[in-house]
Amino acid sequence: MYTPSSEQIAKAYDQAKEAYAQLGVDTEAAMNTLSATPISLHCWQGDDVGGFESPGSEIGAGLAATGNYPGKARTPAELRQDAEKAFSLIPGKHRFNLHAFYSDLRGRKVERNELEPKHFEDWIVWAEQQGLKLDFNPTYFSHPKAADGFTLSSADEGIRKFWVEHGICCRKIGEAMGRELGSPCVVNVWIPDGYKDLPADRWAPRARLKQSLDEMFAEDLNPEHMRDAIECKLFGIGSESYVTGSHEFYLAYGVANRKMITLDAGHFHPTEGIADKLSAVLTFMDEVLLHVSRGVRWDSDHVVILNDDLRLLAEELVRGGVLDRVHLGLDFFDASINRLAAWVIGTRAMLKSLLLALLQPTQMLKDLELSGDFTARLAIQEDLKTMPAGAVWDRYCEQQGVPAGMGWLEEVRGYEERVLARR
Repeated sequence: MYTPSSEQIAKAYDQAKEAYAQLGVDTEAAMNTLSATPISLHCWQGDDVGGFESPGSEIGAGLAATGNYPGKARTPAELRQDAEKAFSLIPGKHRFNLHAFYSDLRGRKVERNELEPKHFEDWIVWAEQQGLKLDFNPTYFSHPKAADGFTLSSADEGIRKFWVEHGICCRKIGEAMGRELGSPCVVNVWIPDGYKDLPADRWAPRARLKQSLDEMFAEDLNPEHMRDAIECKLFGIGSESYVTGSHEFYLAYGVANRKMITLDAGHFHPTEGIADKLSAVLTFMDEVLLHVSRGVRWDSDHVVILNDDLRLLAEELVRGGVLDRVHLGLDFFDASINRLAAWVIGTRAMLKSLLLALLQPTQMLKDLELSGDFTARLAIQEDLKTMPAGAVWDRYCEQQGVPAGMGWLEEVRGYEERVLARR
């Protein structure tokens, strides 16, 4: 298993630095920018989207984690322990993204519309100790009041009100997290609402969803502490024919109400990439939340890898100069492999894609394009694919104090033997 020595890293990096300099690319500047770009790791990869509210409950609502790899986190403490290990193998300083049903209730029963910041106090203390920031999500699934697949757009007024109250609670929890940790907490709303077969009425659920969102967002909270985001979906299991919160609905609502929209890489048609949407959306909106996932034939939330879709997404972020306007989060869950390794593989892939984009002579490519020299533009884009970016990545990992090459995998295997196998 390849793990370069410090001497090998230094030698390879010096050669790479010189090669990129010939294209006018400053590798040190690229690494500095990367180190200032946080990724929000999603808590639900660590326990298969189970949460700690009702152990053993069904996920439901269009979500499914496949596989039964041993060592799943069973408690908030175990999940925090696993996340700490993952963060120790990922270069840079990042964030952690919590769902509401990961509250640390210590055996108490608290309904979702009664959740308060105090129910996440242990998470906030942990994040502060680890030097992390937090993001948050209301949980509109795995609950009796979501059994028919409708929440904020439910025709049952009692159920609709319950979920509105849950959303209001979660916004206040997010505000508390942001205030305590000194960084705005992005509170992202995704609901599973929709029909399996063709509906007779597409209008009424969307009217109810608009009403619910208006009620949830009625109180202005401090944007220095929390930001609202709303997430669309093309379809889900049980909502194949109609989704209330479609892309068009949330895009219109976001523009009209100055709310951030969430673009999830798995929530569109399989051949539809979200990279092209960034320049369109950010022309009219201040910020966007990205959920980076990998769909295989459908919204299957596979572990993120360094493929063409990811590279194109990173290129758009860098070429548009919008890294400070885009909140980057991961969204996948795979129980067929080591869950901690999935976090590390996916996050390192996201960071590698950003580094590849930062190592491009962006202005040169734009100038060639503007001059009509598409031949040179294509030639350079192709040659960039075999430039020694791996040497810069290894140097970056070494600078950040995490294993370069594949050395991190041995760390995960040792952790599995010492910790995960005993669960």
